[in-house]
Amino acid sequence: MAQPEEHIFALLAERIAAGDFPSAVYLVAERGRVRFADALGDAVRVPVRHAAALDTIYDLASLTKPLVTGLLCAQLVERGALELDAPVARYLPEFDRADKAAVTLRQLLTHTSGLPAWRPLYLLTENRRGRALEVIAAQSLEYAPGAGVLYSDLGFITLGLLLERVTGVPLTELAQREIFTPLALQSTFFNPAAAAQTGIAACESAGNAYEREMCATEPAVADAGRFRMDAIWGEVHDGNAYFLGGAAGHAGLFSTARETCAIAEQFTPLRTRLLRPDTCALFRTNMTAGLNEARSFAWQLAATPDSTAGAALPPDSFGHLGFTGTSCWVDAGRERVFILLTNRTHDRAHPFVNINGTRRQFHTLAVAALDEEAGND
Repeated sequence: MAQPEEHIFALLAERIAAGDFPSAVYLVAERGRVRFADALGDAVRVPVRHAAALDTIYDLASLTKPLVTGLLCAQLVERGALELDAPVARYLPEFDRADKAAVTLRQLLTHTSGLPAWRPLYLLTENRRGRALEVIAAQSLEYAPGAGVLYSDLGFITLGLLLERVTGVPLTELAQREIFTPLALQSTFFNPAAAAQTGIAACESAGNAYEREMCATEPAVADAGRFRMDAIWGEVHDGNAYFLGGAAGHAGLFSTARETCAIAEQFTPLRTRLLRPDTCALFRTNMTAGLNEARSFAWQLAATPDSTAGAALPPDSFGHLGFTGTSCWVDAGRERVFILLTNRTHDRAHPFVNINGTRRQFHTLAVAALDEEAGND
């Protein structure tokens, strides 16, 4: 049975007391066995108080990118339905434009397409979901495709729409059919039911004030009806994902630490049930050598300078962060998975705390605990 780890507990308790985040759930697994896990703090403080538990469901935010969109893309590449180095325009004619005709699927997956990091689609589309791809395709590129890494929500929103176009199935149904049902996941989904709210960690307490501030210079910002003003609890925090129906290629996934780990294991050759073991090499391979970040298929590599992996994880470990305060890192060589879920956006005045230092310390302590346990066996 998994047990708390005293040094990790002390670290997270200290950061909760400091006001960095109201709750934290962590899980450390090795070779398919959960070694350490615990829950601290309050999953909800406003409007009511609920303590965090090991089965608390968190808005995983951008962990959606690798855990759903990346995994689905890998499956379709295996099946021959997608070609990694094919132009996106082969699947989405909207990208058949002078500046984007050469953008490839691989470049979307590695954030090297040149697309901007973020734009408020709910404003730019005049609140029409069907125009999202048209608006993304019309955005000017920040640089030539392949010239550098620029983390882009727009790129993964595009991938989500591409998956729907190629399969003819909505992203929510595709994820359920190809990932959630085969893994028998019970607490992983898009768009939680209202009845599940009390088991979900809350996000911002007064609507998405963070995005309202980011949109202050947009011409349409005066239309306050485009923004949520009530507490965000039990619905996706990300504004574009909310606008797109609660599920998109870049955000919208909700899950627990244990079920997040179950998906993360699918990217490792000795644990995967959803991919061929040889496909898992894609996730450890640096596809952006010589650029400003080391990126693999849908993941960041620990070889990236100042990554949140910290010094304890090997360079070919891969991981991802979520804006709400979540993270997942995988050391496939040692079959280790490190999950840290917080809700740093809840009950907190802006600016939100940068918790990357805490993430690095968590990995350092977790690796030390695993190595010590191995030495004692």
